[in-house]
Amino acid sequence: MTVPVQAALSSTHRWPPSQWVAACLALCVLAPVLVLAALAFSGEFGHWQNLLQHVLPVSVSNTALLLLGVGVLTALIGGGSAWLTSAYLFPTRKLVTWGLLLPLAVPTYIMAFAYLDVLHPLGPVQTLIRDLLGYTSPRQFRLPDLRSMPGAIMLLGLVLYPYVYLSVRVMFMTQAASLLEAARTLGCSRREAFWRIVVPLARPAMAVGLSLVLLETLNDIGASEFLGIQTMTISIYTTWITRSNLQGAAQIAIVMLAVVTFLIFMERYARRRQRYAITQRMHPIQPVQLRGLPALVAMVLGWFPIVTGFIIPFWFLVNESFKRLSSLQAISAELLKATWNTLSVSLTATVVTLTFGLIIAWSARYARSGTARVLARCSSLGYAIPGTVLATGLLIPYSWLDRIISSVMNTLAGIPPQLFIMGSAAGIVCAYTLRFMAISVGSVESGLARIPPSLEQASRSLGHSAFQSFVRVHFPLLRPALGAAALLIFVDAMKELSATLLLRPLNFETLSTWLYAEAARGTYDEGAIAALIIVFAGLIPVILLARTQLKANY
Repeated sequence: MTVPVQAALSSTHRWPPSQWVAACLALCVLAPVLVLAALAFSGEFGHWQNLLQHVLPVSVSNTALLLLGVGVLTALIGGGSAWLTSAYLFPTRKLVTWGLLLPLAVPTYIMAFAYLDVLHPLGPVQTLIRDLLGYTSPRQFRLPDLRSMPGAIMLLGLVLYPYVYLSVRVMFMTQAASLLEAARTLGCSRREAFWRIVVPLARPAMAVGLSLVLLETLNDIGASEFLGIQTMTISIYTTWITRSNLQGAAQIAIVMLAVVTFLIFMERYARRRQRYAITQRMHPIQPVQLRGLPALVAMVLGWFPIVTGFIIPFWFLVNESFKRLSSLQAISAELLKATWNTLSVSLTATVVTLTFGLIIAWSARYARSGTARVLARCSSLGYAIPGTVLATGLLIPYSWLDRIISSVMNTLAGIPPQLFIMGSAAGIVCAYTLRFMAISVGSVESGLARIPPSLEQASRSLGHSAFQSFVRVHFPLLRPALGAAALLIFVDAMKELSATLLLRPLNFETLSTWLYAEAARGTYDEGAIAALIIVFAGLIPVILLARTQLKANY
């Protein structure tokens, strides 16, 4: 009996292949951070005097102001819209409820691309205002320049507030109305009940939404550069590309990564002692019917972020695209090639990310050791790393892999040395996989949590292997979760700009980099068409999200 017992004990500590894959992926996510730190500390620090005097003070202060402004604006718009649509009935409320999600389909750089033209001194808005006021020249009247910190805060806030709106409204929809009723019976007014009951309960959801908003703000590169705001992301890009100083870019990236870590730590620390438990049966908040002037005010407040965050930029893109197509000019071959590159890279990254995410989630569910579970969780940390930081940390590992692959291919097949990863789209696919792994792992884990272990036990008792049980039992039940994850990964890959700009090979353009290049040159010939394709792709998950996640009691 001793030998079988020892064999059994040793088998419990032996990792299956899925956990080894999860561990390797976790190391792949952590490798860019470790390489980034080594690269930063191996470089010379003589240029830090110049960075501390001319670069970092401006970029750090601009980044802090941008994070603060965007955080406050998205909290006001997202939280206020969530309460408005949850607690009140007014005309067009049903349209407003799902329409508030539409700005998710518009990337920040497309928002800036559209509004720079719409609010141009010679654009349609200022021209109309001058015509109404009787002015004939921009010298007589012009709005404040959009290329400013307030302009950047406004545009980013109008795009990113749905993260707060979605999380907070779900909290309001599941919140027990009995708590508000109890507060009213104790003599609290509706305003006092809102501040004492609703706001504290909404803090966890607000913190989650704001953390996503701040991470997206840090990751932004297109809108900030279009609007002339030198953030830390822009400093990394210019230090690497313009000044050819990879060590300096790595050092700035380490500082930026420290900011990201601090934000995540503060979000967790602020909620460390918050626990909410409701033991009684919940029923949702009964919205109050508004009539007259209050109903009109509520309708205007509900439609304002929709009009400014989606309808105006979407109208601009459609109008400019029709102008291009109606001029009987054929779409350039370069734009068609960029479209094909975008679709192929995004589709490949989606398949790879889903496959690895499925392996990681499966290994995390059946992991017998704490180390395996920790490594599985680490593999989904890439979403918290901004694209510029991730790309900077991947450059050295890519060069190592290219040397190894070139050496092997030269030895085995006589192929001359070349860049197999950096010189192809493989580098972009790998970066997308590491960055969006959290979406895949989270979706698969939520799907697996709904499958009771008894189903697998019944399958195994019938003589099926673990793989056969997965194919016949788990995979059919996981298809909705896999489909939702695939859609989100595909759209996020199409919109990704930061990592694509830094890792794309020569003469390789995607729709996002095509739009970025046209806006940087000041030529808007086909940029609107590229932006419209990205927006249409982003509308698909938004519509599905509105249909599945925000079913309110009308």
